[in-house]
Amino acid sequence: MRKWLTVTLFLLMLVVVPAVWADTTYVVQPGDNLFRIALRHGLTTAELAAANGIVNPNHIEVGQSLIIPEPGASASEKPAANNTPANVATAESAGSYVVQWGDTLFKIAVRHGVSTHALAAANGIRNPSFIFAGQRLTIPAAGEAAASAAPAPPPPPTVNHGGERWIDVNLTTQTLTAYEGDTPVLTTAISSGTWSYPTVTGQFRIYLRYRNQDMNGYRLGYDYYLPNVPYVMYFYRDYALHGTYWHNNFGTPMSHGCVNMRTADAQWLYNWSSYGTLVNVHY
Repeated sequence: MRKWLTVTLFLLMLVVVPAVWADTTYVVQPGDNLFRIALRHGLTTAELAAANGIVNPNHIEVGQSLIIPEPGASASEKPAANNTPANVATAESAGSYVVQWGDTLFKIAVRHGVSTHALAAANGIRNPSFIFAGQRLTIPAAGEAAASAAPAPPPPPTVNHGGERWIDVNLTTQTLTAYEGDTPVLTTAISSGTWSYPTVTGQFRIYLRYRNQDMNGYRLGYDYYLPNVPYVMYFYRDYALHGTYWHNNFGTPMSHGCVNMRTADAQWLYNWSSYGTLVNVHY
């Protein structure tokens, strides 16, 4: 009788216990990158990164276990992760926001209708890739955000350019400006190297160009493989300006040191520049 009662109670528990979130997991294999894993599971890179709290989509490790969310499910539809600090306030007050687990500065900026640059400037954040759960951010007012959203092209630094074409990369504002002499002809947002893989600074010349190229980080000890990277312009060793199809988080440092650009802007720059074009990289 007791055994029958135990079995009955167990079956009832199976009926009444609510179903848990139907995520699955995937263990990163050699040669994987976040873009390819997301594509394989019918997700975007941004969805997969958000589900796993990944700030730098270029940095995953072999053996790392990733949560694979249901395709189309947004982070707001999911239950909060159980490792969110218990003392973190979830409510946001007017003009401020408390960083939650899995947040990035880009996502917070989009949520509040400001630019990443404006949000970073309002909080004195020099490295937009480094924020932490529990951190309280000041959300700039609309007027302040508008003033910071589209920073004016930086004044030309002291460069002996004469009347030549040259490229200025500002790592502080995460912008690239192409100049003809002193006249800016293109300004666009970029994603430079993270604090772990900073972009080299100094004055260089484009010495190697590829219309497209497979980039295999494994030969350099990094964990990425990116096929057919478009419009690649090397300016120092393995540092290059190039188009980027695996993220759209421009304005935030994301790379292993290269200067990521929108593909359309990279194509324009590739056609505009040439071997020997000066590249000035600075904070």
